[in-house]
Amino acid sequence: MRSTFHGIEVSKRGLFAQQSALNTTGHNISNANTEGYTRQRANMQATTGLPYPGMMATIEPGLLGTGVNVVSLQRLREDFLDAQFRNENKRQGYWDGRLETLEKLEGIMNEPSDTGLQKVMDQMWQAWQDLAKDPTNTSARAVVRERSKAVADTFNSLYKHLEEVQRDLNNVVGVKAMEINSLGQQIASLNRQIGDIVPHGYTPNDLYDQRDVLLDKLSKLVEVKVTPAANGMVNVTIENRNFVNGIESQPVATQQNANGLLDMTLEGGVFVPTTGYMAGVYESRNQIVPNLMHRLDVLAINLTKEINEVHRKGVSLNDMKNGGSQDLPFFVDVTTPAGGKDYPKGAGTITINPAILASLDAIAAAQPETGGSAAGNNKNALAIAAIKFKVLQPGPGPNDLKESSSLDDYYRYTIGQLGIDAQEAVRNQQNAEMIVGTIDNQRQSVSGVSIDDEMAELVKYQHAYTASARVMTSMDEILDKVINGMGRVGL
Repeated sequence: MRSTFHGIEVSKRGLFAQQSALNTTGHNISNANTEGYTRQRANMQATTGLPYPGMMATIEPGLLGTGVNVVSLQRLREDFLDAQFRNENKRQGYWDGRLETLEKLEGIMNEPSDTGLQKVMDQMWQAWQDLAKDPTNTSARAVVRERSKAVADTFNSLYKHLEEVQRDLNNVVGVKAMEINSLGQQIASLNRQIGDIVPHGYTPNDLYDQRDVLLDKLSKLVEVKVTPAANGMVNVTIENRNFVNGIESQPVATQQNANGLLDMTLEGGVFVPTTGYMAGVYESRNQIVPNLMHRLDVLAINLTKEINEVHRKGVSLNDMKNGGSQDLPFFVDVTTPAGGKDYPKGAGTITINPAILASLDAIAAAQPETGGSAAGNNKNALAIAAIKFKVLQPGPGPNDLKESSSLDDYYRYTIGQLGIDAQEAVRNQQNAEMIVGTIDNQRQSVSGVSIDDEMAELVKYQHAYTASARVMTSMDEILDKVINGMGRVGL
């Protein structure tokens, strides 16, 4: 027959198991708002049964139950959802990096607006048109000079802002390289702690959670592949290059390239990311911003060249007074020495010829005529105003247009392409964000802590604990009766 003391042991195991489950539920509730925390569950299993002891014991189906034990504290997490999340997270990071830059560029170009380059150029062309109505009018000449100076200043300002954006992106490369390096060191450190604990039979669920948070953050910056290693550790590669091997992480650093920009290095060589936030930053710094700067250079060089070629052939009021022609370019480069005639070399170096800044009479509004140009000659001013509509032919040079276009159309195409790129980035970023959000919701449905669910679990384990305690009390009363009440008949 069964021992009465057997019920004490079964009840004790029930109390311990339910208490462990209660503690696990409390741990879940405490970490309901902890970033990256994974819900845990106490898995219970019936302990090994025993045959009924005794020489005359009958053979009955089954064994004598001995209670329950908690065999594991399980993290409720799906590895394939983690892999999907990190795979999509890198795409969102890539479009985040591009979109940040494109939004900055749209803000800098500020088109269409009353202060953008298009408006300023239109005002300059109109000023030349107005000058043609009265070529000797001092006010009209002053407006031409000021409107032209505004064009030069706008080109200078836009170019400087683009240079600042490129420098900022270069700084981002340095900062994010340090962040990647730090993440690798932290993952390796957690690997070390996990590797020290797992061989002793423990399951460091909270350390696993901390490591997964770091891997999620890393996956937004670069492409990440995670493979299991011994004793609960993981190995991590980025862009198929070794990054974390067990307790060791490869350092990520930066070095200047031939263009004076920072490149990341890994395993002793240059590391150029192809996806993730860092790829978006690299493309923005090395392609998007330089391409816009080049198009501004082409516009500025061709605009000033066309105006200068016409202006140099014209006749100014000074020419009419002194005879001859000054052969004076309207725009010059900031590096041009006094009296020089060097054309601007780019959008960032345009300035008005000092001779025109010194005297409004140096503006050549007329064209040479037989017998001398009259003061009312406006042909050169009209010719310069007509440049707005002139179709320039493509050329082989680096600063030539690549397609037939007017200067206005060339600039509108530049702004239009910027807008299209930004719209594409917005669309792809929103799509990637939606996919990442969907996968994360799936992860949370498995791994996230629901207070309502945990409260229900809490009540369930509490009742089980109370019931085990009641069994313990019953067994105690039975033993008391056996020990202190039996054999006392008639007393």
